[in-house]
Amino acid sequence: MPELRDKFTIHSKAIVCQDVELKGDITIGSGTIVHPKATIFAIAGPIVIGMGCIIEEGAIIVNRRREVMRIGDDNLFEISCRIESPSVGHFNTISTRARVHHTVRISDYCVVGAGCLLVPTEDEVLEDYTVIYGPSAEKRVWSGRGKVQEADLRRKHAEYLREMLPKFNRLRRGDGT
Repeated sequence: MPELRDKFTIHSKAIVCQDVELKGDITIGSGTIVHPKATIFAIAGPIVIGMGCIIEEGAIIVNRRREVMRIGDDNLFEISCRIESPSVGHFNTISTRARVHHTVRISDYCVVGAGCLLVPTEDEVLEDYTVIYGPSAEKRVWSGRGKVQEADLRRKHAEYLREMLPKFNRLRRGDGT
């Protein structure tokens, strides 16, 4: 197997702290914010991160498959979560210390609760508006009520981070647009 070389394409409007660990072929979209101490490893295949995502400190994103790992727009990866899902839709929240195995594909508007471990033995797709919660990773469907307020809150969160992170951290620049 040929060794993967590091290739980072970071959009000019993305904010990626210098203290982030990146390995492999990684593309980071416009407006995405990556906190210090986050880890993004494209071990077997590339990772493409969409626009407006927030990846907090200690979050780990790993692609162990040869296929491209696609992460959609406006996703929130909270502190110390770990995700290996081959595809993540738009506007999802992976909460603090949650873990998502590589056999799970995430659609849109899903929430994986704090500390939940999602490790099915067979491939599984989380349908739109699925919420995973509790110590036994129970599922329920969210009605979608409040998603406009959630979007506004997330936009303000990103606006604050865009202002504050560059003041206290060195930023990393990519070789792309």
